[in-house]
Amino acid sequence: MRLDASNPLLIDDELEVLADLVPLAGRHIVELGCGAALLSRALLARHADSRVTGLEVDERQHAKNLAAPQAGLTFIAAGAQAIPLPDASFDLALMLKSLHHVPVHLMVEALGEVARVVRTGGHLYVSEPVYGGTFNEVIRVFNDEGVVRAAAQAALNDALGAGAWTQVAERRFEMPVRFRDFADFEQRMMRPTFADHRIDEAKLATTRAAFGLHVGPDGAGFNRPMHVRLLRRMG
Repeated sequence: MRLDASNPLLIDDELEVLADLVPLAGRHIVELGCGAALLSRALLARHADSRVTGLEVDERQHAKNLAAPQAGLTFIAAGAQAIPLPDASFDLALMLKSLHHVPVHLMVEALGEVARVVRTGGHLYVSEPVYGGTFNEVIRVFNDEGVVRAAAQAALNDALGAGAWTQVAERRFEMPVRFRDFADFEQRMMRPTFADHRIDEAKLATTRAAFGLHVGPDGAGFNRPMHVRLLRRMG
């Protein structure tokens, strides 16, 4: 983590942000839309007495997760809108760049499910990319997420208004993202296993041109603005 005069807080490891906001030792944690569960894996490496359950709807990613077991980490094929776990099971829920991937009409339902499985006094940590900045300008050429990212924030506001949660902290920072070349960017960002961005030759060429404006001798680097909201479960 570093701070300089010309940029907001620049953070390489989001686990630092999470650890600064909530206790992580000896916790029961659920991560919704866990992807490869990189942050949860790092968390368990530091806190072996904690337990994480990762939910993922992408069948290919879920299979990869099951093929890479780790002590304290359990994976379930499920979405946030229908969590197959008992009430009040967890001290902490994590949604890391995943709330905006929940279908818009199911976002409020998903946050209701999270409220159901988090214990009174527990927390929900939601980290969402900000719709802005140079990285977003490249991404939106083939995947404009303006509507779904706004819907995610609106769903959080609705959840707060319903009384199950209260917001106790908020953080804004930037995370560095690097790519070796356009082929690396195309594979990681344009052709994920969990979404079909309908990439045709025209869209590929336009994105390549937008990406090329940021390429240097060591590849392309961006600072991705992030917005974290920490909610506490009310009684």
